[in-house]
Amino acid sequence: MEGKDKESTLQYLPVNLFGSVMGLSGLALAWRESHHMFGTYLFISDAIGCLAILVFIVLGITYLSKLVLFPKIVKAEFHNPIAGNFFGTITIAILLLSSVISAYSQAMQQVVWTIGVILTLLIACIIIRRLLNVKQDFKHAVPAWLIPGVGTLDVVVAGGTMPLTWAREVNLLCFGIGSILALVFFTLIFSRLMHHDAMPDKLTPSLIILIAPFEVGFLSYVNFTQRIDAFASILFYFGLFMFVVLFSKVFKRGLPFGASWWAVSFPMAALSNAAFLYADFVNNWPLKSIAGLILLLLTLVIATLFIRTFIYLTKGQLLKP
Repeated sequence: MEGKDKESTLQYLPVNLFGSVMGLSGLALAWRESHHMFGTYLFISDAIGCLAILVFIVLGITYLSKLVLFPKIVKAEFHNPIAGNFFGTITIAILLLSSVISAYSQAMQQVVWTIGVILTLLIACIIIRRLLNVKQDFKHAVPAWLIPGVGTLDVVVAGGTMPLTWAREVNLLCFGIGSILALVFFTLIFSRLMHHDAMPDKLTPSLIILIAPFEVGFLSYVNFTQRIDAFASILFYFGLFMFVVLFSKVFKRGLPFGASWWAVSFPMAALSNAAFLYADFVNNWPLKSIAGLILLLLTLVIATLFIRTFIYLTKGQLLKP
């Protein structure tokens, strides 16, 4: 009986839990930047990176089991106008893990990145095609819509300097796709938030995704062009501004905890990595202090999310309808 109960909870495993891999990978990369700027211990980045890989393997095996045992449920999740966008977190996680792996094996990095590129472009095509083929309810225009499009920008974040002969054009393709999609969807989502009812409480944490097009856009632009100019600065500062505006709307008492909270992790991680890159370019202590504070806040948030997720999982409160 106990075995059946455990098996039945598998059907409630949400795909957005892959956001935890994105957050952990981004945190590992941010601590790597901290090592270069502040001389913090490199093993912190290594340990978090290994944890990200482990979590991805566990989630990957578990979600594949869900696909085998409950294919109709996975299909329904994929076709859901909101939840379906979170399948992009799987491909983004693969791309970010390629950056984590880069410190240990460039050959493995290139293999993982290539897989991530193919899957990211495939997901983007499927999701955008579905949005155009089916009439959309405007209340479904939520920050999660940004994930498949921003995912193509992550191709450039992870592979902007990839030494493969075909990588430059693929990066340019993905940068073009991600930039325009981010602009279009950000406008739609911002309009929906201004003129329609507020999103349900369980989706409120996803508001932080609104900073992703700017901070991920900053990282991808800088990685591809290998320079920080006025346009890059505008992207960084507007993303930082949006984070300050949205912080009090998301991190407030009374919001229920669930897997959806992992949506805050990677946008904050992108902000942290962008802050380190920009502070290193400007080379002044106020910006370096901001980078350090954002990293500490990110670490606290992800540690809290990880602990609460583990507690909710062991208590059987995470995987339930």
